[in-house]
Amino acid sequence: MAGFVGVLVSDPWLQSQFTQVELRTLKSKFISTRSQSGRVTVGDLPPLFAKLKAFSEMFKEDEIKAIMGESHTNMEDEVDFESYLRAYLNLQARAAAKSGGSKNSSSFLKAATTTVHHAINESEKASYVAHINSFLGEDPFLSKYLPIDPSTNALFDLAKDGVLLCKLINVAVPGTIDERAINTKRVLNPWERNENHTLCLNSAKAIGCTVVNIGTQDLVEGRDVEELLGLPPEKVLLKWMNFHLKKAGYEKQVTNFSSDLKDGEAYAHLLNALAPEHCSPATFDTKDPTERASKVIEQAEKMDCKRYLTPKDIVEGSPNLNLAFVAHIFQHRNGLSMDSNKISFAEMMTDDAQTSREERCFRLWINSLGTATYVNNVFEDVRNGWVLLEVLDKVSPGSVSWKQATKPPIKMPFRKVENCNQVVKIGKELNFSLVNVAGNDIVQGNKKLILAFLWQLMRFTMLQLLKNLRTHSQGKEITDTDILNWANRKVKKANRASQIESFKDKNLSNGIFFLELLSAVEPRVVNWSLVTKGETEEDKKLNATYIISVARKLGCSIFLLPEDIMEVNQKMILILTASIMYWSLQQQSDESDDSGIDASSAASGDGEIERTLSGDISNLAINETASDPNPRVSSQVDVEE
Repeated sequence: MAGFVGVLVSDPWLQSQFTQVELRTLKSKFISTRSQSGRVTVGDLPPLFAKLKAFSEMFKEDEIKAIMGESHTNMEDEVDFESYLRAYLNLQARAAAKSGGSKNSSSFLKAATTTVHHAINESEKASYVAHINSFLGEDPFLSKYLPIDPSTNALFDLAKDGVLLCKLINVAVPGTIDERAINTKRVLNPWERNENHTLCLNSAKAIGCTVVNIGTQDLVEGRDVEELLGLPPEKVLLKWMNFHLKKAGYEKQVTNFSSDLKDGEAYAHLLNALAPEHCSPATFDTKDPTERASKVIEQAEKMDCKRYLTPKDIVEGSPNLNLAFVAHIFQHRNGLSMDSNKISFAEMMTDDAQTSREERCFRLWINSLGTATYVNNVFEDVRNGWVLLEVLDKVSPGSVSWKQATKPPIKMPFRKVENCNQVVKIGKELNFSLVNVAGNDIVQGNKKLILAFLWQLMRFTMLQLLKNLRTHSQGKEITDTDILNWANRKVKKANRASQIESFKDKNLSNGIFFLELLSAVEPRVVNWSLVTKGETEEDKKLNATYIISVARKLGCSIFLLPEDIMEVNQKMILILTASIMYWSLQQQSDESDDSGIDASSAASGDGEIERTLSGDISNLAINETASDPNPRVSSQVDVEE
């Protein structure tokens, strides 16, 4: 009997909005439409949606066409499957609004977060433009397009090819993107533009930006530029700000970047504490909030903080601009080193330099899933169990019994233990190696056990994605050995010489194998003129940074660092290889769908020519040996190349 048949999309949030029955139905309609002309355009959607039961009684075809036209000026624009799903959700939200808010469709829709219009705040746009003009004005590629005029929509036009957004990510966290991987031709074709957007989104997730509800089409249409600029964790900056305000004798506590800052008093006390040499008594004496805000900005400029917001923005409580202003003040003068004998920087802030690369990887991965709770420090934030329950609910829907869970803030310690006990229980149900592990180990912050659990959770997620690619696995489990064998065969079939013995093969450190693997799954993605021999440490790092950007450009959501490749971190090497395998098999799955095989026939096994993936999930011991292929495993993967 065939295993479970699943339709998967790359965005976990989007996946969560549909049942599998609905996804298979919608995918079938999408493929049927695409098979007629080879592609699906915006113009194809109105007649397609008008025939669906969910909308047939609510909208006429012309009405749907008008709704589509609000966000698409060209009805000939091609749409992919995810854009098609988002258009469906948007139309469903319109239907719900039209019927007075009742859900006349499926009950699976949690929230209509996909919208056609995005309200543009002119003050915010002007601030972003000033930021871009300041930091990228001398960029060799962008200099011919800058400075941008904030009174126009040039910002959104420039963002459409993805180059600007990739450059902005490197402004936020230098070195995140290897700029050799960015497509920078004067005129980009849709494939090259989509590559830039994919690279941008995956890199944004890799530095902690929340981009769960943003797709490449949003970037093409110029939406949500500010999402990629909101890097500083809000809670950390508030904690830092209140720390200095308390020292300065300010009695109020700042809990947000809007109403609590409107009168300018908190800013005045903060800047007085950080830069008393620039402080003026007039800032405190004035009764007019606008005048006080003006003096605050003048004082900040004396600290070399550039003017990205106006007094009006402070008085009106613009949360995004206030957040950026506070982050800018922190960047120029955080004030923590002035009292280093009493408090260290590490006590105040999450410092990646003092945490392991694995903690960083898992933290960013968790935040990329779109969980409600933002994780600033894995070792601290998971101790009450709630975050881990949220993650488990994302990667294994339905596994969490929320009635037995307690949401933070949790005052009673035993409630935290209960949460963590449920985490361990679910882990064991998922066949994690948790011998002698109890919920209290998580509550106590046992770093080794927390990292081991998270590693198994990430690995489980990746293997489940591979398993659910129906046309290749028939729902069979996939092992680490399967992934290794697939990668070696893929490289060999491309007539490349590299082969590896395991995920801790030291030959991986020069990066050549991964570049050959990436080239094997998509020949156009690697520019071999940029590849070094990987003989020196510097050359190895050049290859490693290029590998990561090329993989993200291809569509892989990965969180490792160049050092993980150079030092052959077997955990991260496994996830990188599995991510490339998943992307490759997804493309083959789409091609299979093009051949006319639909979900219903596939479920019964009729009309399919498939090979199978077999084997059991190998257990991960806490001694981290599981990434070694087990020579005693007799079953091997045999996927259709």
